[in-house]
Amino acid sequence: MNEKSAGSANEKELAGRNTQQVKPHLLVVDDDLELCEVLKRYLEGEDFRVSFAHTGDAGTKAGIEGNFELIVLDVMLPDKKGFNVLKDIRQRARTPVLMLTARGEEFDRILGLELGADDYLPKPFSPRELIARISAILRRSGWQSDNKNGLRPPKIKFGEFPGQVLTRDRLVERVLDRKFSPFDRSIDFHITNLRRKLGPQPDGGERIRSVRAIGYLYAWPGKK
Repeated sequence: MNEKSAGSANEKELAGRNTQQVKPHLLVVDDDLELCEVLKRYLEGEDFRVSFAHTGDAGTKAGIEGNFELIVLDVMLPDKKGFNVLKDIRQRARTPVLMLTARGEEFDRILGLELGADDYLPKPFSPRELIARISAILRRSGWQSDNKNGLRPPKIKFGEFPGQVLTRDRLVERVLDRKFSPFDRSIDFHITNLRRKLGPQPDGGERIRSVRAIGYLYAWPGKK
């Protein structure tokens, strides 16, 4: 093989590696083997890499030790509740989590959000809706399909700054990629989690203030 051919082969090899790297890697934790086969077909057809765990313990271990862009986690698992898996993962990792809940179980959805889930999807669901919600979470987490190295985005540091008041309906549409419902408290739980992560202002005040009957505001230190 001459030098030109070798160079061409190396370029193709690197291109192949990069193509593989940019595919987001998902972990699906569910004991329904038939459902997992369906999800594997749909998700891989949408250029996701997919790994599976079929018990809570296996899901916890994989979620903590694995390098995943997102975890799809079922609430009902054979050995432990998905909520316990989520709680254990959240102690060690901040990987986005989409919970699969029983249809109509509002308590499950609220509890999942309180424990740090990024979104929920009630069963039964269409694979297309699952893919849409996964894509929305990845966009919110900063994943870019044109990221040639397939790496998670760098953390951005910023100083204190004020913002405009953002209504709940705008936040739900922009952040959660769905229409706002008056009974949907998802964004409020996300704000609560965000406040806990950010901590208070240097003067002890809240970084994100509630504006009654409107929405939320990121405030300057000392501003009332």
